[in-house]
Amino acid sequence: MNEVYINSAACISFQDTLNENFFYHLKPENSSQVLKAIEPNYKEFIPPAASRRMSKTVKMSSVASQYALKEAGIENPDAIIVGTGMGCSQDSEKFLKNVLDHNEEFLTPTFFIQSTHNTVAGQIALGLQCHAYNFTYVNTSSSLEFSMLDAKLQISDGEAENVLVGSTDEQTERVMELYKLNKTIKKEENLPVDYLNSETEGVIWGEGASFFVLGKEKTENSYAQLKDIRIISRLELTETQQFIEDFLAKNDLTNNDIDAVILGFSGDSRSDIYYKSASQLFTNSALLYYKHLSGEFNTASGFSIFIACQILKNQEIPEVMLINDVEKAEIKNILLYNHLGGNDHSLVLLGKV
Repeated sequence: MNEVYINSAACISFQDTLNENFFYHLKPENSSQVLKAIEPNYKEFIPPAASRRMSKTVKMSSVASQYALKEAGIENPDAIIVGTGMGCSQDSEKFLKNVLDHNEEFLTPTFFIQSTHNTVAGQIALGLQCHAYNFTYVNTSSSLEFSMLDAKLQISDGEAENVLVGSTDEQTERVMELYKLNKTIKKEENLPVDYLNSETEGVIWGEGASFFVLGKEKTENSYAQLKDIRIISRLELTETQQFIEDFLAKNDLTNNDIDAVILGFSGDSRSDIYYKSASQLFTNSALLYYKHLSGEFNTASGFSIFIACQILKNQEIPEVMLINDVEKAEIKNILLYNHLGGNDHSLVLLGKV
C-alpha cells in the first residue's frame, strides 16, 4: 500500500486564501448571517466568453484547481474527483425559474445541463482535455472526505499517481431565504454569535472551493501525509469519544499522540455538543476551530483541511483559531472532526511530512 501525500492546496473562501500571506491576516466574522467568498479576477484564468456561461461554483473551482495543479507541477492528473453538497445551485434555480416563467414550454436546455452536480468536475476535465477517471461525490458534509478516500484508495492500490481532489459549494438567493425560514441560518437577533458557547440554534452560512493534488510521491512542496479517513452518517452523542478512540487505535495512536485537533464549531447549540464531547479527549492537544473564518456549509471541511496543511507546513498555528492554550514544540499529527447539523460525521488524520 503506497503512502499518500497532499502535494498542493488551493482555496477560495471568505478569507483571502489565494493571497500568499493570508495565514497571518485571518479575520473572524460573527455578525453576518451569510459570508460571501472573496472571488479572484476570473478574466486572468477563464476566457470572458466562457466565464459568462459559468456559475459561481464552476468559476471558483476552475481557478482553485488551476492553482492546485500549478503548485504541484501537474498538467494532467490521473483522476479528477470533486465533492459537493449542493452542486450548481445557481443554474438549478435559473432552470426552475424558467420552467415557471414559461409554463414549462420553450425551455433552453443550457441551465438544466449546467445544473447537474458533476458539472464542476466535467468543466475542469474539459479545460484540461483530461480523459481520465472523473467522479463527483454528493454526500452533504462528507462529500470531500468521500472524494479524498476514493483518491487515497486509487493511489494506495497503484491505480493512480496524482489525483486532483476538490470540494465546492455556492450560495444562491432562494436557498439562503429558505435556510433562514427553516432556521438553518441564525436569526439576526441572535447575532453576533459566540461560536464556542452559543445558546441559540442555527449557523452563519458560507461558501467556497478547495482543491488539492494527492500523490504517491513526496515532493519538496508536500504539505502533509493523508494518513486515514473515517466517515459515519449517524452517531449518538454518547458514542462520539469511542468513535474517535477506535479511529486512533486503528492508526496505532492514542489521544496524546495528536498535537492539534481542528473541530467544526459552528455556533449551532444543537449540534456543537458533539465537538464539546470530542474536545474532552484531548487535554494535552492544541484545540482549534475554524468556521468563524469560513462559515458553515456542506464542504466547509475543505477550508479546515487547507488550513491544516498550512499549519503542518509552517509549524505554526494562527492565534485566531485557538480554543485552549496548549503549545506544542512540533506539530506531527492533526486530527480534523466535522459534521453538519449532527449528521455525516467525518475524521481526517494528517501527518507531518
